[in-house]
Amino acid sequence: MVKFSSSEREAIYKSIYARRDIRRFSEEPIPDAVLSRLLDAAHHAPSVGFSQPWDFVVVRDDGTKAEIASIAERAIAAAREGYREPRKSDFGRLKLEGITDAPVNICVTCDPTRDAPHVLGRNTMQEMDVYSTCLAVQNLWLAARAEGVGVGWVSFLYPHELRDVLDVPPHIRPVAYLCVGYPEDGFPREPVLQREGWRERIDGDELIHEGRWNPDKTPETPPQSHSRTSD
Repeated sequence: MVKFSSSEREAIYKSIYARRDIRRFSEEPIPDAVLSRLLDAAHHAPSVGFSQPWDFVVVRDDGTKAEIASIAERAIAAAREGYREPRKSDFGRLKLEGITDAPVNICVTCDPTRDAPHVLGRNTMQEMDVYSTCLAVQNLWLAARAEGVGVGWVSFLYPHELRDVLDVPPHIRPVAYLCVGYPEDGFPREPVLQREGWRERIDGDELIHEGRWNPDKTPETPPQSHSRTSD
């Protein structure tokens, strides 16, 4: 059995608590050996039925990144219209992606047909392949933090357009588009959206239910000045 020393345990928790969504990157390239370690860490994530449903599309070409950044720009503009003032102006001041700034982009995908139709443990919860892919993303993100590499997850994208740019087959699901590089200004002490006053961290005790769901513990959703008419 593998045992961890106290310093090794501390390093794992340090990576978890110090992980941040990075959106500003320096021009320093990522060494191939470092990138290989990050991808290998992602590939060693747990997966339901040991299905390993992920693939990783590594994007370095500036032209390709520019195409994807254009998609993100349109998606961000559309999302901004879903907010009312003053939230709309707050949204406009946020930097929400670093696609063209980051030296490397990685699209993490999920193949629902891998080892299908009889993937062990997916009989009643078909989404387990996507959940497993998210664990690969988290492995990569935590390993990157330990390496001093920043990662930013870009969610303002239209999946069908992303598929077209990257030649991803129709049955493959893009799950995460990651900007990867060394942070321009280091790692902030707190999440950017918390620092910018967009959202506070929820008290973890409010999210823990003993035995059965306790509706009295469900945290209230703060007013977001958000209109749902134009998502």
